[in-house]
Amino acid sequence: MHDQTDWTKSSYSDAHGGNCVECRTDTARVLLRDSQHPAHGHLALSLPEWQAFLRAVWEGEV
Repeated sequence: MHDQTDWTKSSYSDAHGGNCVECRTDTARVLLRDSQHPAHGHLALSLPEWQAFLRAVWEGEV
């Protein structure tokens, strides 16, 4: 069981509510959530999905 301290806030998040994303790894997944509304759930991506997303970002596709 994970607690609230297991989440890492994006280095792009600021104190004024901008870009508030938190993530953590959970076995073979990357979990993402809105740090302003953590009780609203999270998005779970498999490692291949996460890697494909990061690759698309780095290549300017998204």
